[in-house]
Formats: sequence, C-alpha cells, structure tokens
Amino acid sequence: MTLPLHELAALGTALCWATTGLFAADAVRALGPFYFNLLRQGFVTVLLAVIVLLTGAWVEPGWPAVLTLALSGIIGILIGDTFNFAAVGRIGPRRAGAVFALNAPMAALMGWAILGEALPPIAILGIGVTACGVALAILGRPASNAHRFETLQGTIFVGFLFGLGAAFGQAAGSLIARPLMHGGLDPYLASLFRVGASGLAMGVLAGTPLAPAAPKTISRKVMLLTAGTAIIGLLIGMTLFLYALQGSKTGIIATLSATSPVIILPLLWLRTGQRPSPLSWCGAALAVTGLALIFAR
Repeated sequence: MTLPLHELAALGTALCWATTGLFAADAVRALGPFYFNLLRQGFVTVLLAVIVLLTGAWVEPGWPAVLTLALSGIIGILIGDTFNFAAVGRIGPRRAGAVFALNAPMAALMGWAILGEALPPIAILGIGVTACGVALAILGRPASNAHRFETLQGTIFVGFLFGLGAAFGQAAGSLIARPLMHGGLDPYLASLFRVGASGLAMGVLAGTPLAPAAPKTISRKVMLLTAGTAIIGLLIGMTLFLYALQGSKTGIIATLSATSPVIILPLLWLRTGQRPSPLSWCGAALAVTGLALIFAR
C-alpha cells in the first residue's frame, strides 16, 4: 500500500500552523499583525532564495506563472495571514483557529465550482465530519483562571470577521496556486514567488499612509518568536502545503491542513498547563474520524 504522501504533507502543514498559532500570540500583540507578517515574510524570502539557489531548483516558469503565484501569495499570505494573526491577537489562537478552519469547506466549494474538482461521497462526508469535529474541539474553554491566550483584546465579533477574512484568503490563495502545483512546479520555488510577492507588496504598503503605526521598539524575545514562527509556519508549513497541492484536490488538502485547531489542544495543554474540556476532546475524536474517512476514499 502506497502511503498518501501529499495528504501526510497536509497534516504536517497543520502541525506547523498549530505551533505557529501557539507561539505567535505574544509577538503579534507586541508588533501588530501587519508588521509581524511583514517581518516574517522578509526573513523567509531570504531563506527561500538561498534554498532555491543551493538546491538548483531555480527555473524560469514564465510570466503568467509568476503573476499567478504572486496573486496567490498576495491573497493567501498578505491578506489571509494578516487577517489570521489579527484574529489571533484579538481572540487568541484557539478561537482564531476555529474560524480559520472554515477555509476547508470554502476551498472544497470553490474547487468544485471553479476547477471542477469532483469529490467522492466518502470524501465529502469526511470533510463535513472533520469540519464539525474541529468546531467542537474549539468550543470548549477553561472554566476559570484562563491563560492569557484565552483573553479577548477588543470585541469577539471583530475577531470573528478577521478570522473569516483569513479563511477566505487561504482558500482563494490555494485555489489560484493549485493548477500550477498540479503541473509539478517545485514547492520551494513556488513558495519563493508567493512569499516574495506578498512581502514586496507589504513593504510598499508600509511606506504609505495606509499602513498602521510601526512599533517603536522590538525586543529580542519578540524577534526570536517572529523568526521561529516564520521558519515553522511559512518556510516549512507553506512549502509542505504547496507540495500537498501537487497530488491531491484542493478541498481535501484544505481540510487536512485545517485540523491545526485539533492539534493545538495538546500543545496548549503543555504550554499553559490547562487541560482542554471534554467537549474539545470529543471534537478532536470526531475530527480524527473524518480524517479516516478522507484517507479511506
């Protein structure tokens, strides 16, 4: 039996994004989502350029492909990630992850409507069960003495809107990149164009009056957190995600990568010392059942 490497890569993406969400909260609240995202993209663009040159992965894909990847990066990373980290800063990584998980059904629906990606009934059932499980896993909250990751900064409604914007950006960005990745484009090279284009656009935006106020000082701890989440979430996680898109359909990959809110439960327990609620564990079990249905297709 051949291992479903592309689906496993999507689960690896979920692990990377869960770790990023857990450790990004403090840095996002210190820098603001815009400059947090800008710094991590600049850092990862340099790393990706070095990797592409050292591995000999550089090829000229042609301007149509470059522009397509740039658009995918601007929508998926500039818009999607900035909104996602804005949600993390306002409502914490657990709640933000619940809303961000909606990118899975969005991607499945758009993949069917735009790319004609038909899914077998068992895969559709698995996507639905996984999405329900992710939602349940996030609904539970500590009864008292909640960790700072559970605190709200502003209203939950605004955080919810940010999360929806992040989910749509991720789904749309995936959909745009999918045909090129299915054609065999190197994931590191694709990541370089996507992250580089998004970082360039954010850099230009930072010099306009539309940009938020820049932080006056950046501590060493915040810089280390930003660099760490950049390597885990963008360099490793996003490259795994693009590799996953090479061999499986958008809706399935989006669903598997959207299980990060379930993966974050034991990580939060280790990080904060607060045990997830029984409802959260039930949701995690339901999500695992959904994953089994997807793999069984």
